[in-house]
Amino acid sequence: MLPGVPDEVVRDVVRRALDEDLGGPDGVDVTSSATIPLEQSSRVQVVARADGVVAGLPLFGAVWADVAHRLGCPPVQVRDRVSDGDRVRRDDVLVEARGATQALLVGERTALNLVCRLSGVATHTRRWADALQGTGTTVLDTRKTTPGLRALEKYAVRAGGGTNKRMGLHDVAMIKDNHKLAAGSVTAAYDAVRARYPDVDVQVEVTTVDEALEAVAAGARFLLCDNMTPELLRATVEAVRAAVPERVEIEGTGNLTLERVRAYAETGVDYLSVGGLTHSSPILDIALDLVP
Repeated sequence: MLPGVPDEVVRDVVRRALDEDLGGPDGVDVTSSATIPLEQSSRVQVVARADGVVAGLPLFGAVWADVAHRLGCPPVQVRDRVSDGDRVRRDDVLVEARGATQALLVGERTALNLVCRLSGVATHTRRWADALQGTGTTVLDTRKTTPGLRALEKYAVRAGGGTNKRMGLHDVAMIKDNHKLAAGSVTAAYDAVRARYPDVDVQVEVTTVDEALEAVAAGARFLLCDNMTPELLRATVEAVRAAVPERVEIEGTGNLTLERVRAYAETGVDYLSVGGLTHSSPILDIALDLVP
């Protein structure tokens, strides 16, 4: 359905979103049920109302499948006209569908809410990926996602040309300022994580050249350089590369803008992470129209 996202996750998001709209699993769309016979059939088109990058189009089919099951009507026939990750222009037809009019309209807003959101994330991400093109630096997302939608929003980042960082607190250890303070030092925190979870990747947040050098001396091979100026970031990259013969991945984050992103990329970092990809992306305007 959505590559890299378990189907059960998608179905759970769709179910919960429809329950919210209908008032529960046995709920009803009072307007559609009162005005439209269940046997009535219609054709619809999903249309872009702005230029952008689309993501999550298979969610239309997932939503309508759930709705048709609830209503006890035949499945909606859905055909995607474009693919996730495609750039689209205003008035492009994205999806066509035919089925019970009630099912189409009951699922309309739920599907649009999800796809507009994911397409907004993909569109925003594509701007960053385009800005970094040719620099050798990759744009990463963060954990600053909408609760319950992380897997879908991170999928949208991938559709927009970005790369996912860790999925959560469970798959990668990230030693941040509060961990360092609680443990007593960068080295103490790194040693504690490595001793408790020897097979988990460890990343260390640093804010100075000295912290970076302490982290790599302790064994860290992934550094998150937080809120550094381009000049300090460049100095940190050069110091780490000179101090450690093996590969150390370096990420920059904080105070990044599209206007300044190439200056940060030119410091030699491998990655730039942007929380705004998921916490501040405006939706892509998409509409659904009944057609003759």
